[in-house]
Amino acid sequence: MTAFLSKSASALLLAATAALLSACAGLVPPPTEAAVARLTAEDSQVRIDELRVRGQTQRVTVQPKAVAGAASAPAYEVLPAPGGQDPSQAKDSAGRRVWPVLSF
Repeated sequence: MTAFLSKSASALLLAATAALLSACAGLVPPPTEAAVARLTAEDSQVRIDELRVRGQTQRVTVQPKAVAGAASAPAYEVLPAPGGQDPSQAKDSAGRRVWPVLSF
């Protein structure tokens, strides 16, 4: 009879655990969309567009403006440092300018 009680007690414990977990599932907030910010800074010589996702800079595009009587330079991108790293200590191409060759 003790074997029967232990089986029923374990079944009851399992059912209580399942009920508790299903009740807690409603407390977890649903996943939200990533916070995307597009920032633009502009003056008389250049326009800078920055794309941030969840606060991390993903892309920086620089578009020089035409100076009176001269053609404008092509737009280029500045490569941001990977998230969580100090840009001054990065040994990769972070902070360097790159020009898109084939963009369509």
